[in-house]
Amino acid sequence: MTSDVRRIFHLSDIHFGLEDTRALDWVKREIAVHRPHAVAITGDLTMRARHREFAAATAWINSLEAPVTVEVGNHDMPYFNPFERFLSPYKRFSGMKEKVERDLDLGTLAIIPLKTAVPAQPRLNWSKGWVSPSALESCLSLVDALPAGKRALVAVHHPLREVGTRGTALTRHGERALAELARRNVVGVLSGHVHDAFDIMEDTPAGPVRMIGAGTLSQRTRSTPPSFNELVWDGRELSVEVRNLEQIETQDMQIDDVPENALPPRGVGEPVAPVRQIPPIDPPVH
Repeated sequence: MTSDVRRIFHLSDIHFGLEDTRALDWVKREIAVHRPHAVAITGDLTMRARHREFAAATAWINSLEAPVTVEVGNHDMPYFNPFERFLSPYKRFSGMKEKVERDLDLGTLAIIPLKTAVPAQPRLNWSKGWVSPSALESCLSLVDALPAGKRALVAVHHPLREVGTRGTALTRHGERALAELARRNVVGVLSGHVHDAFDIMEDTPAGPVRMIGAGTLSQRTRSTPPSFNELVWDGRELSVEVRNLEQIETQDMQIDDVPENALPPRGVGEPVAPVRQIPPIDPPVH
């Protein structure tokens, strides 16, 4: 690999508490062997933001032999302590606080954070994404401050797509954020949350934006086995390979579009909302 090329490992949705230990041991070995220039973890480090889950996540992340930036996921907000959730929602990240929403300089490329997980929002489902004006302004300020010739990868937890109806959209104000990023020198947007990998171009009024999603490293799989993305930036183009223990090709690991319902199916010890079933069609009577 030449000096101009940068390798990034994009991980997401580790969910300590329901983590896949075999997958995590494999990823840690891959990082030690290949020494990527950066590891971007796009949120949901824990299952229920419990202290023991954060302790395990902190120990594992701090042991990685690479620079790391971490986004906050909706599962990382305190579930059982409302005072902490509203007054100090990042308190349990204290053991890795220098890595949280950290921008990384990788030569001709920079990783820039954009917060999408919030302690509360004016709708019933707080697990979904919300891009606040202050979060977007902070992200755009960092992007706009990059020197000429340096491109940006923006790291979020929730895909910046307003999938669904207006009241239940996956990420509110995501379309505005995508349009603003399209106006800038952004290579792509890295995300997690949906537990399957994807690599799609999203059209906006200001032009297209590349959205790159990583799968999960937990037992809470959706339609593909645990995986992570290996990104390679050659100074002009970004390539994406979905790495997994099943040796499934990247194109077969990536879903075609961002799902409206980001919940994985019922997993080990994890109840989920019931999925609407479509009744079977009765066979015709002859």
